[in-house]
Amino acid sequence: MKVFEGIRVVELASYLFVPAAGAILADWGADVVKIEHPERPDPQRHLVIADMSVGNAPFEPLVQQTNRGKRSLGLDISTADGRRLLSRLIATADVFLTNLLPESRRRLRLEVDDVRAMNPDVVYVRGSGYGPAGDDRNMPGFDGTTFWARGGAADNLTPAGAAEPAPMPPALGDLPGSTAVAGAIAAGLFHRQRTGEPPLVDVSLLGVAVWGNSPAIIASAQRGGPIQKTSREENLNPASLTYRTRDGRFVKLSLFQSDRYFGRLCECLGVPELAQDVRFSDSAARGANNKACTAALDDIFARYDLAEITVRLAGLGGPWSVVQTAYEVSRDPQVLANEYLTGVDVRGSNVTIAASPWQFGERRYPLRPAPEHGADTDEILLELGLDQEEIIDHKVSGTVL
Repeated sequence: MKVFEGIRVVELASYLFVPAAGAILADWGADVVKIEHPERPDPQRHLVIADMSVGNAPFEPLVQQTNRGKRSLGLDISTADGRRLLSRLIATADVFLTNLLPESRRRLRLEVDDVRAMNPDVVYVRGSGYGPAGDDRNMPGFDGTTFWARGGAADNLTPAGAAEPAPMPPALGDLPGSTAVAGAIAAGLFHRQRTGEPPLVDVSLLGVAVWGNSPAIIASAQRGGPIQKTSREENLNPASLTYRTRDGRFVKLSLFQSDRYFGRLCECLGVPELAQDVRFSDSAARGANNKACTAALDDIFARYDLAEITVRLAGLGGPWSVVQTAYEVSRDPQVLANEYLTGVDVRGSNVTIAASPWQFGERRYPLRPAPEHGADTDEILLELGLDQEEIIDHKVSGTVL
């Protein structure tokens, strides 16, 4: 039995941040009913992503990433009939999940009290850009503006002296943020089970950004101003840097306990004498002579191709890694052994997507593909007690797809 089997989630959300949380819940076994307007489905279905889409085709893998395992109900909730159907659906739900902006929730009468009138036991979950309080609570928030720019990630990940902020890869905040939403929903259901009281749950992209970038943010707050970015050459621990190999690849060292590992590193690299140099004899000496130590390691790594470096460092014992390309990650034996990537059959083609980062037991749950727009409308309405004639009438009126 899956951990969320028997839980029903009604999702009224679009794009990535909140719908991806719904996908995680579906992975866990929940029945996630995704509501989409009959004529205007989730825009994610039609999103073209530069460098990832083929031509002008929507980027199908991301649709699958954020909507796999759900059922799609084509429903116009702005009509009287649509609202009545929505009310009947929410009455069967454990969770109502949305990223509608406050004005849209008010206009559609889907605020907390409105939904609780339909089902007093439902866990009401709001995903937003900027949180429920403050002057900007009504602003739309996207990954690039809210998480990356305003939340400090862009500045945090841009090297000192760069001409402009580092470009943001797609969904860098959305997908980690979705795990926060899914975890909060699990906690909300647990609270309801223990107390009988369904909580109101709020998660924002700005909050996720502050959490994710908190080391730099709290250090700045403590100092009362921006922290100074240390250039690579100024780093006091040369054993925690990235080094370039002869063939243009990179290796990342994270030997924070440098006195424990530096001698062994030098042995692995074939230069045991480097550790005997008085300038590099311990962490204090290496810190005082950091530029010289970094330059020496630069020279040594540049003597070898990546393949030889990986052989030499195999017995190091301390933490290090090759800086892999995204394609290499997709072929990484450790990734594949743990089934962190999986495939779903989409119209006869295998589409690779990432599994959610939780595992219960020793096996992965098989995943179902994302539904086509409105594909499950009839099935869901039949479950709510409508007969075929009523469903046809709603289709003719445009209330459902």
